[in-house]
Amino acid sequence: MGQTKSLDLPEPGTSSPSATVSSRSRWWLWALVLGAVAVGGWYYRDSKNGSRAADPAAPAAAGKGRGGFNPANMVVSVVVATAQRGDLPVYFNGLGTVTAFNTVTVRSRVDGQLISIAFKEGQFVHEGDLLAQIDPRPYQVQLEQAMGQLAKDQAQRKDAEVNYERYKLLFKEGVIPQQQLDTQAALVGQFDGAIASDQSQIDNAKLQLTYSRITAPISGRIGLRLVDAGNIVHASDTNGLLVITQLQPISVIFSLPQDQLPQVNAKLRSGVQLVVDAFDRDDTAKIASGRLQTIDNQIDPTTGTYKLKSIFDNADNALFPNQFVNVHLLVDTKLNLTIVPAAAIQRGPQGTYVYAVTKDSASKDATAKICPVTIAQTTGNSVGLSAGLNAGDAVVIDGQDKLQDGTKVNPSPAGGANGAGRGSAAASSAQGVPQSGRPSKGQAGGAPR
Repeated sequence: MGQTKSLDLPEPGTSSPSATVSSRSRWWLWALVLGAVAVGGWYYRDSKNGSRAADPAAPAAAGKGRGGFNPANMVVSVVVATAQRGDLPVYFNGLGTVTAFNTVTVRSRVDGQLISIAFKEGQFVHEGDLLAQIDPRPYQVQLEQAMGQLAKDQAQRKDAEVNYERYKLLFKEGVIPQQQLDTQAALVGQFDGAIASDQSQIDNAKLQLTYSRITAPISGRIGLRLVDAGNIVHASDTNGLLVITQLQPISVIFSLPQDQLPQVNAKLRSGVQLVVDAFDRDDTAKIASGRLQTIDNQIDPTTGTYKLKSIFDNADNALFPNQFVNVHLLVDTKLNLTIVPAAAIQRGPQGTYVYAVTKDSASKDATAKICPVTIAQTTGNSVGLSAGLNAGDAVVIDGQDKLQDGTKVNPSPAGGANGAGRGSAAASSAQGVPQSGRPSKGQAGGAPR
């Protein structure tokens, strides 16, 4: 019989070699797929986090993971002031020059030697006070000569008059002709004329004696002495002896733009007495207060301005002739406005607004809220609002650059440790009066907006 071959069958529970090789190949494939998925997930998450960092406006998870900072949780320290209800003045601003109400250069009206000076430089004198004395002796001699000539002519006239009376008797008796009588009458008339001329010479000599005493023509302040005693002065001298300027009252001439003329002119025609304040060169310190007297009768075409004249009592002599001053003309008063410091006003594409500070009654947290406002008048460091804010509201005057609508704030009052630099401005705004009494530089003439 032939030889029988046996088959080696795999034992139960064991796999064949080919099946083992196939399983190993699938395991590496699944490992590669899982690795690719992990790399893709990591790349997607990294790109998403990068886009959030590039866009600060994108909302972040509140306190979770990287980029979780929320500006709403930040507390900003700010300086606040309280809005007040009040009236705000309207000023027109101009540049002016102090002008003496009267200026007199005192000159001699006679020729002669200046023998004495009766004043001191810078002295205040009254009208009629003696200032200087010119040698009166030449004019005293002229007076005596004129008086002697008068006495001579009076005696001759008396003799001519007596003869005239005699001639009238002789003419009645027919002793002398009419011609001789008329000649004697004419001689009496000649002496009358001579006597009148002598009297005028006497009056002239007395007048020269009066002129030799130089007195103050007005009350005012004397400047520097121009001539010393002992010099020969003449009536034709151009420099004079001294200059007197009247300081009480004194005037200030200033200019305003022609656009403001109708409002000022209307006030003057209605009889309103407009108040004028004079400030120093820096426009910070008030020097004196006066009143508007009149306006010029024409507009300067080269500058488009017109001149105004104001009067100041100048009781303390604070104003000096030719002094440069800044003039503030009070033309109106805006009533019942909500007044805030100028530092509180912010401007944006939507217009003007302020940051008002409000407190949550429940959490007692203070937040900044944007409030659009309407400006009615700006004067100095104070702004009058006609809408958008109420009296008593707290507004931010320092630190607005860090705020957004709804930002939590830590307010401190103006003038405190954080607001020392703003204290004076806020205090003046609270009273409804500008800190320096003048319009701000950003608003020409302090006119209403």
